Amino acid sequence: MYSEFIKVVAFAADKHKTQRRKDADASPYINHPIALANVLANEGEIIDHNVLCAAVLHDTIEDTQTTSDELRGLFGEKIASIVIEVTDDKSITDKALRKQLQVEHSPHASHEAKLVKLADKICNLRDILASPPANWDSARKLEYFKWADRVVAGVRGTNPKLENIFDSLLADGMESFS
Repeated sequence: MYSEFIKVVAFAADKHKTQRRKDADASPYINHPIALANVLANEGEIIDHNVLCAAVLHDTIEDTQTTSDELRGLFGEKIASIVIEVTDDKSITDKALRKQLQVEHSPHASHEAKLVKLADKICNLRDILASPPANWDSARKLEYFKWADRVVAGVRGTNPKLENIFDSLLADGMESFS
């Protein structure tokens, strides 16, 4: 099990090797999926191997040339299906529509996908509070926090510890950016 997790991390690191985050430091993208797994395991006390692997892989289909078939072949149907559930359809070019679809989809996601989605929003809020994209003004940050709250509304009841962390970050952002 540990060897597969390391294989997942190595795969994600390779897929994201040229990508950087939008923060002011342009930190390596791989830090983000690793942060999700860390939040799930160490703050949410999630020990489900499939969830932790999917967290590390959550952006590979959306943001790299990775295919769902590739994930299925390497890591199995369960991990691939969780990743697919949290993947935005980039063929939809209207970003506002993609964001609205996340809000609409979140209540219908599997428990595992809800955990990954919740960890993703926690990590994104933390990143925006600590080191936001340089070109984001307060209004844009506030807009992201409000949207994240609408997404997380659909996953409520999944993990009270993680939801409390999200709520605390949301309150900090609403206070900071209003």
